[in-house]
Amino acid sequence: MKRWLKLAAGAAAITLATAGCAGSGGSENASSAGGAQDGKLTVWLMTGSAPDSLTSALNKEFEAAHPGVKVDYQIQQWNGIQQKLTTALASDTPPDVIEVGNTQTPAFASQGVLADLSGDVNNLNGGQWLAGLKASGQYDGKTVGVPFYAANRVVMYRKDMFEQAGIAKPPASNDEWLDDIAKLKAKFGSDPQFQPLYMPGQNWYALSSFIWDNGGDIAKAEGKSFKSSLTTPEAKAGLEFYKKLVDTSGTTAPKDNDEATPQQAGIYGAGKVAMFIGTPNEVATAAKTDPGITAETGAFPIPSKTAGQTAPVFLGGSNLVVPLNSKHQDLAKDYLKLLTSTKYMTQLAASGYVPGTSTDVSALDKDPLGSVMAKASKNGRAMPASPKWGEVESGQNPLKDMLTAYLTGKKTLDQAAADANTALDKIIGG
Repeated sequence: MKRWLKLAAGAAAITLATAGCAGSGGSENASSAGGAQDGKLTVWLMTGSAPDSLTSALNKEFEAAHPGVKVDYQIQQWNGIQQKLTTALASDTPPDVIEVGNTQTPAFASQGVLADLSGDVNNLNGGQWLAGLKASGQYDGKTVGVPFYAANRVVMYRKDMFEQAGIAKPPASNDEWLDDIAKLKAKFGSDPQFQPLYMPGQNWYALSSFIWDNGGDIAKAEGKSFKSSLTTPEAKAGLEFYKKLVDTSGTTAPKDNDEATPQQAGIYGAGKVAMFIGTPNEVATAAKTDPGITAETGAFPIPSKTAGQTAPVFLGGSNLVVPLNSKHQDLAKDYLKLLTSTKYMTQLAASGYVPGTSTDVSALDKDPLGSVMAKASKNGRAMPASPKWGEVESGQNPLKDMLTAYLTGKKTLDQAAADANTALDKIIGG
């Protein structure tokens, strides 16, 4: 794939393998505030979010349809973007269209700096919005963000190892997944370095899939606040399944770190791992160690406890917003309508993304891993739309602490869940 998303902690920031290029009127040295002026529509997209072929054609078509209007297209960097957006959105002359991370959206919405787009949903191709991202653009009963694009986790696996272990096809349920782990251990277990599944102790994104699959939630909205729900039987069932995967696979991954420490793609690339849960871009990283691993890698959606279904997955990605102080809100909405049309969303899919506003993902079918990610995204979800969720990801994450305490035996299931529930409430409960 040309580009792939790597989800980062904090504001669901996204770094990409290739830098974006400016389209019509593009500039990488954007000012801290867009300065909406008559005859100019200022658009901020993040680096690498859209190919320059897409943005060039988009801006040209928009300008042709709006004589006298010039698109000032500016590319922004993820590093330092939180403060830059905060300053710009509070100004009297903000940009007119801005891309924000999907977990940033509720925080900005709570500050009252985003335009209410609720009455424009149908006109902005709302019937094709990706459900999980749609939820991340809603706050206090209003729609403030339009889905742009997303990525989600799947299970990457070694096709050659599966074949040698007598596994004819990927698992279609949790039970089949556990059976396949046993078959892989039986075939390759004599090698002390072999791991059927590399499963670090703090992959809380995977945990969220198991919690949702068992009918639980991480937190639920109560008016404008949120209440943690990690102590429900359903949530604890998801935590138990996580432990079962770790124990059954016998993984040597650290129980007190996530998939980035050490980088799981590097472990997979060493050739002693049959499966890991991650985003497809990680295979390119693994190929730096073993170039041949790309051809040997397949993917399947995270299985569900219900045979034939797939587990819900966290959708990390971006929304498009219109600042409340934009002087060109009508033009901004016209721009969003064009950008979210099937024409341009199909081009976005062709560049390797799950488009947020189109049901047409056929362009991803050309890549075997991308097509699986697109399939799994249909059962995607967002994290709780709390304005303080960024503090959960960037700070002392209670979900990570819960996993480590439970997996290492320092706390019982009930104690670990209860302590995490209390800690999470202190962050997002107000």
